[in-house]
Amino acid sequence: MSTRVRRTPGFGSRRVATAVVALGAAVLAACAPSSGDKDTPASAKQTITFWHGWSQPNELKAINANIAAFQKLHPKIKVKTVQNITDEKILQGIRTKNTPDVVSSFDTPNVGAFCGGALVDLNPYLKKDGIDKNKVFVTSTTQYSSYRGNQCTLPLLADDYGLYYNKDKFAKAGITAPPKTWSELQADAVKLTKAAGKGYSELGIMPNFHYYENATVHTLAQWSPSYFDAAGKPAMSQDPAVKQFLTYWQGLENALGGYAKLEAYRAGFGEEFSPQNAFEAGKVAMQIDGEWRTANLEQDGVKFGWATAPLPVPDGKLAEYGRGWTSGTIIGVPTKSSHKGAAWELVKFLTTDTDALVTFANAIHNVPSTYASLDSPKLLAEPTFRTFVDIAKNKYTISPKSTKDGDSYLTSFDAFAYKWEEGKVGNLDVGLRELDAHVAAALKQAGD
Repeated sequence: MSTRVRRTPGFGSRRVATAVVALGAAVLAACAPSSGDKDTPASAKQTITFWHGWSQPNELKAINANIAAFQKLHPKIKVKTVQNITDEKILQGIRTKNTPDVVSSFDTPNVGAFCGGALVDLNPYLKKDGIDKNKVFVTSTTQYSSYRGNQCTLPLLADDYGLYYNKDKFAKAGITAPPKTWSELQADAVKLTKAAGKGYSELGIMPNFHYYENATVHTLAQWSPSYFDAAGKPAMSQDPAVKQFLTYWQGLENALGGYAKLEAYRAGFGEEFSPQNAFEAGKVAMQIDGEWRTANLEQDGVKFGWATAPLPVPDGKLAEYGRGWTSGTIIGVPTKSSHKGAAWELVKFLTTDTDALVTFANAIHNVPSTYASLDSPKLLAEPTFRTFVDIAKNKYTISPKSTKDGDSYLTSFDAFAYKWEEGKVGNLDVGLRELDAHVAAALKQAGD
């Protein structure tokens, strides 16, 4: 039985970082190193423990191959792995005497909590080994792996979001190229939509926010949102990008028949990670998705022609076309580890060794996070995958900032967007001001 390829979750993956909110204060109190703490030199013979979240056969084969390569380079360091670890387990584990030495997380929203004392700042280690993170790592990846200058994690593999489109349906509709602006996307979506009774036989795109990867963070990024002002206070009500995004999206839904009609059609869609995925099943002609979908489509042997492109940009910002949104897997060293030197050697190898990154990325169809690995001739060469490599390199590609309470500000915005598309927000300006107040209160409670 084949294994489904899945993404590495991160910001906007609809996974709420409840462990951070519940355990954050206790973790910070428990993770401060004491004067009696000892650290084994990296040159000594030792065993370090590595906790990670991968669990599927292809993932385990790839990460274990990299660990074997590391141990060959460092024969005195033995790595013991524990798989399928969640952030809740990490936060609990680093409070104990048996804390792991290296931890990897899929949940980039938790970086703000990790950097409060749970994981060590890796900036001194980078400096000691002459690694200029601004030259080695793609800028957007160091943004989501740090918090207020504290680089307590490093990026490993990343996810980038783009547009998948059915080339056969495009050709039949006389559309010769993927849309580059949101206006073009709306026009194409309308042209590709076929009504059937009270519903559709085919839909150009499913815009509703509850659909698969349509979390607002993935698409709002194209409008260059700030979320916060210069002082770090929530400012979505002051940000023109937010209003433009919500207004456009409501217009897109209305142009395709309205929220209720679209929801009724969405109710008949199959599971996201299955051959019944609406795009694979031909029910939609375009879909917002990540680079991992290329492997799913190949594995399922879809019968139609398909291609990928960057997400559109707002009218007037065509020069920024090619940009996107990114998040990914992060890795760090717990403060209470007594093998920090050896742990750092493993972290450094997994995050900066080009061959290690490329082989891992190829195996699980994720995007590597260093400039050298993105330029490697060994990286997957399929044009459909290279779209996401180019998105990763684009200087306008962004990832939202980290906060101490994880991605609660993003899940709060998602909840607001759900009400907005359902027509339950009477006044957009008032609603956004209330949203800012709600997020501010949550951040204050978290100590941010």
